[in-house]
Amino acid sequence: MTSRLVLDEDDALELLAYLVTAARTQVDEAAEYGPMRLLTAAGRLAAMIEPQASEGVRELLAGALGSVPPTAVPRAGRDAYVARLDGICREVAGYLSTRFAPDRRLV
Repeated sequence: MTSRLVLDEDDALELLAYLVTAARTQVDEAAEYGPMRLLTAAGRLAAMIEPQASEGVRELLAGALGSVPPTAVPRAGRDAYVARLDGICREVAGYLSTRFAPDRRLV
């Protein structure tokens, strides 16, 4: 499988700056903000790569990451929120497994 360039240097630097500053901010914030910061970064990355991504990756972005729950961890309905995140993780893992290890099955 051939890799495609989906981020230019400016996009990569923007994401890098977000992750570094989010890490610093997280030191002073409540732990619940960690998932929010990571999901925000995932959403930003998805938006950056989508225009140049392969059809399979665009489908993944529209499916798994297109259904990312709100970035703030809810106080009520936490179990449903975590279940949605688990589903997104399974979908991403399934795609990666098919792409990079098509002869292996996920356990």
